[in-house]
Amino acid sequence: MTTGVSDKPGTDGPVLTDTNRAPWHELGEGIEAQVLRYSPTTGEFALFVRMQPGSRIAPHKHLSAGEFFVTKGELIYDVGRAPAGVYGYEALGEVHEEARAEVETEYLFLGRGAVAFIGTDGGIEFVVDWESYRDLVEGGEVNSITDAA
Repeated sequence: MTTGVSDKPGTDGPVLTDTNRAPWHELGEGIEAQVLRYSPTTGEFALFVRMQPGSRIAPHKHLSAGEFFVTKGELIYDVGRAPAGVYGYEALGEVHEEARAEVETEYLFLGRGAVAFIGTDGGIEFVVDWESYRDLVEGGEVNSITDAA
């Protein structure tokens, strides 16, 4: 890149990530994401998420705020329906029992920090944060965020 701007997602400085070339990483059955950015300094991360019809995100609690913008399809969750063109904000502490897609859905998600996934007993089963996305980019795996139900 001749602009001098890094395309490495773990850079805290300027980042330009080409979604036409960025690799897709599986987050669970029917859900994948491109890791656009993560910050070891602030804990923030940016993802471009693609959900296949019928995919579901497991119940989870936001341990920090998050924002999203739907570019294709429709994200359906307990707050309401978010079709293409809709911006959404999720506050610190929000719990979502349902998040799913009935059609192929794509959205930009900007997380300000960790998200805790809730087990069937109501306790925290695992947490996904910037380190999870760093590990994913470096060839590792992340716990499945999909709802098996």
